[in-house]
Amino acid sequence: MKKASTAGVAAISAIEYHLPRGVLSTQQLAHERPEWSVEKIDAKTGIRDRHIAAGNECSSDLAVEAAHKLFRTGACDPGRVDYILFCTQTPDYFLPTTACLIQTRLGIPRSAGALDYNLGCSGFVSGLGLAKGLIETGQASSVLLLTAETYSKFIHDRDRCVRTLFGDAAAASLVTAVESPGHEFIGPFVYGTDGAGAEHLIVPAGGMRQPRTPETAIESEDESGNVRSGNHLFMNGGEMFDFVLRTIPGCVGDLLERAGVPPERVDLFVFHQANGYILEHLRKRLKIPAEKFVVAMGHCGNTVSSTIPIALKEALREGRLRPGQLIMLVGFGVGYSWSAALVRWV
Repeated sequence: MKKASTAGVAAISAIEYHLPRGVLSTQQLAHERPEWSVEKIDAKTGIRDRHIAAGNECSSDLAVEAAHKLFRTGACDPGRVDYILFCTQTPDYFLPTTACLIQTRLGIPRSAGALDYNLGCSGFVSGLGLAKGLIETGQASSVLLLTAETYSKFIHDRDRCVRTLFGDAAAASLVTAVESPGHEFIGPFVYGTDGAGAEHLIVPAGGMRQPRTPETAIESEDESGNVRSGNHLFMNGGEMFDFVLRTIPGCVGDLLERAGVPPERVDLFVFHQANGYILEHLRKRLKIPAEKFVVAMGHCGNTVSSTIPIALKEALREGRLRPGQLIMLVGFGVGYSWSAALVRWV
């Protein structure tokens, strides 16, 4: 029987990510649809490649690969994981919980807790809040925070609005208890929710509210030439852009005020990698120097809940993220939901 965990201070100990083999390049998109020029796609998205899961490849498969990669680094053994948090909007099944399937595939002890949560683009930061709570209340000492999405399964190949943006991916982040009395490595947090915006980023059919039927599969073309049915992902790009610009600057200000930290003391800003156009508008609105602002989506696209951990891993590889630095993480999107936190890198 596993001993009860002793409460410590939560910190991010390791991050790895996994991309499926399939690749959809901007050149391929432009070749398929001549009206989608490479230049226009680049100007709006800043994305050159999107990785696409195979037809029989699910979010759990990507998450398991990311976790295996993390375990191979020696950061943690599966037998020491106390809790699995799995953020996804593309679960293997309505039930059972996909995190339970992941537990047995990874060989994590049956004494570990496991749960799914459906949150999308703000999910990684909210997951850090959940992991911190589990650790600092003594419920766990090692939390495996997994994020994985296969949005490509919801996307119509003639819907430029979303097909140029989203890629499939998974990330595995290890949050552990460290002995450091009087210090905080994760937090404080700011959260926000506005369900009135749900209709602007949604897959309308397929759940209990509107099951899939022959009628929901009927395709239509909008005024911009995008084609989709009720079974596909719909995004109102203009409204999403307005939501981000009217919400996120205030969220950033609220977090700095809560932490009592001036913006110049933040060493690195890692926002949800929605697209290059939105990120550049946010950076300029918030007057963040380019050298402090991470953009790491060109090779993989908008990977929803995995964008922030992927960006963190890329910043580590580039030497931009170092021990002792203060990092601001900001997630925003589907829901509407948003979340932000400060993280001291260890």
